Amino acid sequence: MRYLPHTSEDIAQMLALVGAESIDQLFEDIPANCRREGELDLPAPLTEWDLNTHMDGLADTMGAAPRYKVYIGAGSYDHFIPEISRQLLLRSEIFTAYTPYQPEISQGTLQTIYEYQTLVTRLLGMDVTNASMYDGASALAEALLMSIRVTKRKKVVVSKAIHPLYRQVVATYFAPTDFEVVELPFGADGRTDLSAVGDLSEIAGVAVQSPNFFGCIEDLKQIGETIHSDKKTLFVVGFSEPLAYGLLKNPGSQGADIACGEGQSFGIPRSFGGPGLGMFSAKQKYVRNMPGRLVGKTVDVDGKSGFVLTLSTREQHIRRERATSNICSNQGLCATASVMYMAALGGTCVRGLAQLNHDKAEYLKAGLKGAGFEVPFAAASFNEFVVKAPAGFAARRDALLEKRIVAGLPIASYYPELADHYLFCATETASKSDMDLLVKEVSA
Repeated sequence: MRYLPHTSEDIAQMLALVGAESIDQLFEDIPANCRREGELDLPAPLTEWDLNTHMDGLADTMGAAPRYKVYIGAGSYDHFIPEISRQLLLRSEIFTAYTPYQPEISQGTLQTIYEYQTLVTRLLGMDVTNASMYDGASALAEALLMSIRVTKRKKVVVSKAIHPLYRQVVATYFAPTDFEVVELPFGADGRTDLSAVGDLSEIAGVAVQSPNFFGCIEDLKQIGETIHSDKKTLFVVGFSEPLAYGLLKNPGSQGADIACGEGQSFGIPRSFGGPGLGMFSAKQKYVRNMPGRLVGKTVDVDGKSGFVLTLSTREQHIRRERATSNICSNQGLCATASVMYMAALGGTCVRGLAQLNHDKAEYLKAGLKGAGFEVPFAAASFNEFVVKAPAGFAARRDALLEKRIVAGLPIASYYPELADHYLFCATETASKSDMDLLVKEVSA
């Protein structure tokens, strides 16, 4: 069956209106060597049940939870999602909601985003949160561009302990500009070495991630005090695991001017790497330089509460040269999933879950250390950590895949100086028996 709604008569009428004799004529301006001739070489159609079997077979080739025991985080984390979140998210008025341009018919969507902004602001300890960005990487890039707008300076500094893929996105954003991106090294303890920051008077913003890519918890208060020795330089705190702030002191309390990162952990399935959710918060005095859009609460002419898009300094709404970013939308559905997750858990359970994540990771770390692995970084960690593997572990790790165990992420491709180093993660989904089995397998 072809899922095209247009009849032959519809197509003929449209072609006549644009003055074309055939559909092929519509594309004749495209060079012949750029066009495909003939039918696509596709397999025969399948029944619904055969297609499901085929898709299950493809899924079986992937090492994904829960069939596999996956001890990898690195910016995407396996957490249990309450069923109430799943069911509410499937409601048609939420699942199909589009951009709330017309507040009179979009109050549900607007209120949902407003509640999302409120809970993220509380979680991160900031003053204001936008309606969300595309993902943690783009949020970091936008934060650095925002620091340039605020300070009128052209140099930003980024810790090398920030997620490598986030730093690649920053480099892509900045490549066509005349702005400069400088990287800070990490120290022997796995945390950012701020001593190499240099003259702050030329720097728009300094970005660190906590917990960083190695899982190490940065001393945000000390870093913030150092950065703010220059009154104009902004302190940007990134993150890939927001659950950590259920246990750690939040960025706002440590002096962050902007806090941004990935919100996938809050009610969004890993889904083989996407979609994500970019959380973005800042101090109130910088609100007009924030990218994206922001929902506010007001009252109508009758005094009834209502919600509207308060700030939308995007290219669609104002002159391009005045736009704070070219972000076209926000991750509305993912933001909705995250606010349902946060509301379902509440502050107490978020803290308890964060503690559980920390404790399980420490249990796994101790087990691996007893199995002959070294822990190279002395800094405290949250739910992931780096170990240096003993000789021969790479082959053993490959063998464990046959037993449906994914034993950490090799990080030498990102950090050549860290050969034989692996990043491990344990969340609440990792049972004690599964972790004991992993330690037993790597000890054999």
